[in-house]
Amino acid sequence: MLLGLKNVQLSIAGTVLLDGVDFALNARERVCLVGRNGAGKSTLMKVLSGELAVDGGELIRASGLKLARMQQDVPAAEAGSVYDVVAAGVGEIGHLVAQYHALSHREHPDLKRLDALHARIDAADGWMLESRVQAIVTRMRLPAEAAFSELSGGLKRRVLLAQALVAEPDVLLLDEPTNHLDIDSIREMEETLADFNGAVVFISHDRAFVRRLATRICDLDRGQLSSWPGGWEAYLKGKEEALHAEERERALFDKKLAQEEVWIRKGIEARRTRNAGRVKALLALREQFSQRRNREGQVRIAVQEAERSGKLVAELSDVSHAYQGHSLIRSLSTTILRGDKVGIIGPNGAGKTTLLNIILGKLTPDEGQVRQGSKLEVAYFDQLRGALSDLEQTAVDAVGGGKEFVEIGDARKHVIGYLQDFLFTPDRARVPVRVLSGGERSRLLLAQLFCKPSNLLVLDEPTNDLDMETLDLLEERLIEYQGTVLLVSHDREFLNNVVTRSLVFEGNGRVGDYVGGYDDWLRQRTPPEPQRAAQTKAATPAPATARPAVAGLNTKQRRELDALPKKIEALEAEQHALSEQMAAEGFYQQSREAIEVVEQKLSALSDALTTAYARWEELESQRS
Repeated sequence: MLLGLKNVQLSIAGTVLLDGVDFALNARERVCLVGRNGAGKSTLMKVLSGELAVDGGELIRASGLKLARMQQDVPAAEAGSVYDVVAAGVGEIGHLVAQYHALSHREHPDLKRLDALHARIDAADGWMLESRVQAIVTRMRLPAEAAFSELSGGLKRRVLLAQALVAEPDVLLLDEPTNHLDIDSIREMEETLADFNGAVVFISHDRAFVRRLATRICDLDRGQLSSWPGGWEAYLKGKEEALHAEERERALFDKKLAQEEVWIRKGIEARRTRNAGRVKALLALREQFSQRRNREGQVRIAVQEAERSGKLVAELSDVSHAYQGHSLIRSLSTTILRGDKVGIIGPNGAGKTTLLNIILGKLTPDEGQVRQGSKLEVAYFDQLRGALSDLEQTAVDAVGGGKEFVEIGDARKHVIGYLQDFLFTPDRARVPVRVLSGGERSRLLLAQLFCKPSNLLVLDEPTNDLDMETLDLLEERLIEYQGTVLLVSHDREFLNNVVTRSLVFEGNGRVGDYVGGYDDWLRQRTPPEPQRAAQTKAATPAPATARPAVAGLNTKQRRELDALPKKIEALEAEQHALSEQMAAEGFYQQSREAIEVVEQKLSALSDALTTAYARWEELESQRS
């Protein structure tokens, strides 16, 4: 065991966050820590890193353990260049290496000082660390000389990950590492962490990221930490079963308590037969009931829909737009109709928010025409949280705007009652916005958004800081929504589940228009040039006399279609067996090579299943 907790107790401001928690982390494990916002996940990370003392219990660390933590909040005042920040990850020698690097890159360096630094690094045997810093800066494609303070939030996160990795820790702790990263950066982070030889504990609400990396899920719920070996699907199944078992157990307990309460209140005749042991047992039941921590209610999201808009929502004709000489959008023509759910996908800085503003008529493009439809009632979720710019207002002020009631559909609801649907207690609804957590602010924005009737929902990065249960519910409501949705998101699974069309920034101002979500775009897009060339070379040209294709399946294709269900079933069974093997105790105590063999098999099976399903759908669609 590398790192562990034994019977750890911790309360903050009267709330029990960790209640007798046990935890053990073994070599090469990748453990995802999940739980509702406010459950104490970040607190648990601080306990594991040794930054936060506990009220009781024990933190266990292997002798000589090297641990690095990447925190959730990016430091705003971090000084120095990217190289300086990364080099700080190897300690005092890193500061010397950073000074040497900066001085040696000057046009006219101070040679005397350079020699002195060279000697100090030599004496500390620090050139190996210098090579390590340079290697990780290069591998993660970081702008070494850029000022850290001037980087985007997403790029700062990549730099901080490099700082954590350069120390070559045995254990890496990551708190929401994908926040504010675009999809390409998230995928790069996935690859980096998949290749990392140490153990990882990470907090994430990105389900695709969790599916790709996690070998075990730990769920923090009402102070209790439960462990679920295997991946995301195994956790979902196990968690659902555990909650059902808890409900049955509590129902039996409540029934017994009610029976005993009836017994204790019987008349004189019953009191003669009353025994001290049964009374004592009843008092114990009452105490147990009073100490019970009930599961916090679910967010209840009701989307108010306005009168239907016209059939046309927006029409863009040959639209082009540039910013500071850089082409963001080039010759885009598309039509958005009522009921479309459109995902807008692309790297940070590509122009996604600019495109939203052009569609909504808030920004006039450099070239081309934009026509908005009629009767549009827009509700806008802003990724910059501009609607909460007044940090001294309360949640009640933000939603009610000075009014005591809000109109929800045909009913009036008290603001406090409405906010309780978004998990705000009456006390929490009256505190200033500045003390709310990131998750609470996101829920407050949703509360603002959905108390207004709309037929066009515009959501710019709505998933940041939302826990997975709230994400699931938001997905359901957006799928049910009869109006039009414009959605900017880097959450691949959220896009896959919600959108019916995707506008994708593909570079050099090109915005592709595709049917379906993120995975659908991956299947439909034109491959990158080297890949396309390889495909062209490998393809066998059709004979000049070949007849045009006709609808229906030939005999060979029908046989292939009939065989596919059994093939898919066999692949899924093999995939399940490998997942069980990886979940078994001791799996991650094997050599790295043995683990990689199984991981590669699992990856190959996943690809084979994707191909088999795609072929099955293709043949089914051709069946006459």
